[in-house]
Amino acid sequence: MKEELINADKFQLIGQLAASISHEIRNPLTTTRGFLQLMARDNITAEIRNKFVNLAIESIVSANTIITDYLNFAKPNVEKIVPIDIKTEISNSIPLINSLLTISNIEMHIQHATDQPLLILGESKKLQQCLLNLLKNCIEAMPGGGKIMIHTSLESNLILMSIEDTGEGMTPLQIKSLGLPFYTTKDNGTGLGLMVVTSLLKAMNGRISFLSKPNKGTTCLIEFKRIS
Repeated sequence: MKEELINADKFQLIGQLAASISHEIRNPLTTTRGFLQLMARDNITAEIRNKFVNLAIESIVSANTIITDYLNFAKPNVEKIVPIDIKTEISNSIPLINSLLTISNIEMHIQHATDQPLLILGESKKLQQCLLNLLKNCIEAMPGGGKIMIHTSLESNLILMSIEDTGEGMTPLQIKSLGLPFYTTKDNGTGLGLMVVTSLLKAMNGRISFLSKPNKGTTCLIEFKRIS
């Protein structure tokens, strides 16, 4: 009976996952189809046609991002474990999101409490993926603009990093639910992004937690084991 209950839970999770995939992928595909149909009309200008092309491309990119999230959720492994510097990875991640920061009217401030390298065992691309995901969450929590503060410090053999925003914040119940399958505070989210981040950080001997209050912003705390 215990095995049957476990299998029932697994089948329920698979069903939820399949339904979520279908729903999330169908939305951008339907949007793309609509724009392609509009582009086929003879009475639209070249300017409007170009606009439809760009919107269709954005929808395809959105669908690809969703698929990537699900694949990472299915296999959130870190393949190339090598020494990497937290400071370097932060520095390399910021240019990838600078345009979004500018468009969203958000200031970025970075402060390192020590001049020493902050070395951990991990994979550069996967850590940058985690940072970008967390930074995008911060940006989406500040639709009217604001500030993001990244701070790193060193305590004994632990590397501490915080990512703080001045956004909408969360209730204690929302914080408690973060990382659960399909839970999201976004209108169009899948809830898998943070699960992938948590799994990847764990594979790099990292831990993540959150502090937040409604209308007071959110602070993401990440802790790594330092290597010498």
